[in-house]
Amino acid sequence: MLLADEDEQALRATDAVLTGLGHEVAAYAISVGEAAQRIAHEDPDVAIVVVHDDDDHALDLIDEIGEYSRGPVIALGGGDEPEFTRRAADRGVYAFARGDSPEEVQGAIDVALRRHAELSKLAEQVEQLESALEGRTLIERAKGILMERHGTDERRAFQLLREHARGRNRKVVDVARSVGEGHGLLPKAEGAAEPVD
Repeated sequence: MLLADEDEQALRATDAVLTGLGHEVAAYAISVGEAAQRIAHEDPDVAIVVVHDDDDHALDLIDEIGEYSRGPVIALGGGDEPEFTRRAADRGVYAFARGDSPEEVQGAIDVALRRHAELSKLAEQVEQLESALEGRTLIERAKGILMERHGTDERRAFQLLREHARGRNRKVVDVARSVGEGHGLLPKAEGAAEPVD
């Protein structure tokens, strides 16, 4: 995990807490400008920002780390800071805990990793659903084109797509995409009805 803080003394103290919990830590006393480079280089499972008196600096660091980190970002502070916690959550922080409490720190890490895994799974499901919807749209459009070009019904148009896909060892959606992209070039079948405007 990557630990970022400009205050070296606080950095060492937090590093000791994390190391004591059994975590492998890459601790850096870095500015906001250096955060992106470190994140890109280290690619940590978890990024931790230590919060002090300058909330705006911590929020800038959270923004920078959150933009480049593939894993969750956790903020560690000195106490109960509801306004900062709300602002940090708005910027994508997965968890907030007091940095001086090993139990709270470990709890925050566990929650952040669990939430990140859940959100990653949801994002993957959304991507799959969008892909399926796009595929369905392509197939419906291709069926419409084939129905018009060949003067056939919807069932026969789908059979044409499926037969073409099987004959060329391709997916139906890929054949449908090809039909959609090249339909302007397809000749009109003899005897097919003229399209109605």
